[in-house]
Amino acid sequence: TDKVHQTPTAILKGPEDKVNLTCSHTDQSYNMILWYQQSGQNTGLKLIGYVWNTSPTVEDSFKGRFDVSGDAAANKMAYLHFPKVTEAEDSAVYFCAASEAQCFTIPSLLYKNPL
Repeated sequence: TDKVHQTPTAILKGPEDKVNLTCSHTDQSYNMILWYQQSGQNTGLKLIGYVWNTSPTVEDSFKGRFDVSGDAAANKMAYLHFPKVTEAEDSAVYFCAASEAQCFTIPSLLYKNPL
């Protein structure tokens, strides 16, 4: 069954229009929601950003053009907002995904051990 839902499923907007997309899911163990873009020129997915618990992150290449918000922990919802459509590549397919995420750092891997 589909556990992740994205709305609207299709949208048509013009230059300077605002765009808001919503993603929700039902898996209680998933605490991360990610947003991806697939543009017409490229079949690969680009990570726009994500919400981990209640902490949003936008990738550097999308900062200033997109906002990510939401609560992936309690409400299981995240939002992708374009203040205005400005770039030709904004015309694309957008995907959201839910994940069980664990973020941690292992300090010993940050340094080379002296020989």
